[in-house]
This record gives sequence, structure tokens and C-alpha cells, in this order.
Amino acid sequence: MSTRMPPPTGKQPAAAPAVATVSAPSRKAPWTQRTERSNMLMLGIMTWISLRLGRRAARVVLSGIAAYFLMFAPAARRASRQYLARALRREPHIGDSFRQFLRFASTIHDRVYLLNDRFDLFSIRMHGREVIEEALDRGEGVFMVGAHFGSFEVLRAISRQRPGLRVCMLMYEHNARKINAALHAINPLAAHDVIALGHPESMLRLRDALDEGAIIGILADRSLHDDETVSLPFLGEPACWPTGPWRLAALLRRPVVMALGVYDGGNRYDVYFESLADFSNTDRGARRQAERAALATYVQRLQEHCARKPDNWFNFFDFWSSGARSPTTSTEREQP
Repeated sequence: MSTRMPPPTGKQPAAAPAVATVSAPSRKAPWTQRTERSNMLMLGIMTWISLRLGRRAARVVLSGIAAYFLMFAPAARRASRQYLARALRREPHIGDSFRQFLRFASTIHDRVYLLNDRFDLFSIRMHGREVIEEALDRGEGVFMVGAHFGSFEVLRAISRQRPGLRVCMLMYEHNARKINAALHAINPLAAHDVIALGHPESMLRLRDALDEGAIIGILADRSLHDDETVSLPFLGEPACWPTGPWRLAALLRRPVVMALGVYDGGNRYDVYFESLADFSNTDRGARRQAERAALATYVQRLQEHCARKPDNWFNFFDFWSSGARSPTTSTEREQP
């Protein structure tokens, strides 16, 4: 198995691109201003159908659901076309957006079974599994950083080879309440493994889980209004990326593995693991530079996956709207 992500579209530069630190804007991040109708409503519909009809029968209605949201979710449709134009490097057709919506519906449908440990229903190919295995063998826990790309739930397949392995999700309070409610409908036990940021006990729960050797999953492609972000090019345009996940991993001195569960249609998934950073022995003075280098590599790898599987991108909002803001602090040049 390979220890890297799929072959990049271009060589990684010797130095990370210039990044601009952006202080918290006065308005909220674009994705928090939306009701996330497409995410939560589709999740509710697919949960109901999946639990009552089973996977094979429920898949029959996926195309209809994807078509419905394509027709009646104009903001998500615009965001899809905007993204696809960048990822495909051409004007997208309606079929391109439909395929993206269908992939989204399919992964949400599969979430019901994955959260109930029905991995036997799927063909899951793992690439770079030794990377996550080596990190777990140290017994110090590991941060597993993903994105709203493909299926994060399929990454829990790693627990099949490690009975008792705990996989927790770290997320903003904004999402934690809604996700917990959805998880209760799918599998009440899964809701216990969500750690919500913003509570006094959050850091204690996080540290305890890591000390027990758990995987801490976090999606690192979205920020909240009070996050510090850096602007990095993504598919040809600047976008803002939160620094919080990297700062947290550095503060707790843990390894960071990037993990993406790419959906390939039917019941097929490809899971990719790649080591991004190990902050265990990073000196305090070098921590910031190491954080930025890890973030730059993360963005580059995510861009490569978008070029290979553009229909697995599930950020249905204007991802670049905040990236064009003028930074309010000085631009820095970070070296890896």
C-alpha cells in the first residue's frame, strides 16, 4: 500500500506558498449563515429511507433525491457550478452538478450503515494504512484530519483491525448539536463519541481520549467567525483555512494524519492516509512554522484529490468568498 496520497497533478514546491493571517471578521463564515438545508434535510430523508428499506432498495430513490435538491436548492446549485468550474477547468454541465449531488446523497445514505458498523456491505480499499497503524502503535492517540470530501464515516473501517479502538469526532458547537441529534437517530452509541468545542471540559475530554490512544477526527476545511485563518490558493483562487486544528495538535504534541474516504460509486470506497506532521518533539519556537507547513501540505493534497474526483466535494457554499478578503495582519512567508 502506498504511504502517500495519489500522484499529484504537479510537484509540491520546496517552500509553502505565501500565507496571510486573517483576523476574525465581523461577519460569520459563509457556511454558518446558511441553514445547511441540503445537509440536514437530506440526512433526515436518507436515514428514514435507509432504516426502513435497506441499502439496495433505498439506492433506487437516490437519483430522485439528488434531482430534487439540484432543482430546489439554488444556493447549493450555484456553489456546485462555481466549484466545478474551478475543479474541471471548464464550464460545468448540469450533469456534472447532478453527479456531485448524487455522490453526496450516496455517501449520506451509506453513513447509516457505516455508523452501525456494517462494513461488510462495502468494498473498502486502504492506501497507506501503515501510516495510521504506526501512529496508533505509539499509544498516544492521533489527530486524523479530513475534509467535507467523500465520506469521513468510512474511515472508521480502521477500527475493524483494532478491536476497542475509539474514534471520536471533534467539532464546533454550531454543528455538534445537530450532528448529535442525527446520530441518535442512526446509532445512539455513536453520539457519545462527539466532542464539542467551546465547553470548559472540552480540552479535558480531548486530552483524556488521546491519552487512551483514540483517533480524534476533525474536518479542517471550514472555519467559524472567531477563528484565525490563513489565505492559501485553492484551485486557482485564494481561500481561507482555519489554523485551529493545527494549533491544537501542536499544543497537545500529537501526530497528525490526513485521511480521506473517496467514494467511487456503488459500494466502493478508497481510503487514503498520509502523515502530515508529528508535533511530539516540535520545539515551541518552531511550532508555528510547523503548523503552517502542515496546513499548506493539507491544502495541496486536498486540491489534488479534487482534481481526481471532483464529484466528492461536499461544501455547498461559496468556499472562496472569504479568501478574497484583504488580510488584517502582515503577510508571512513560511518555509516547510
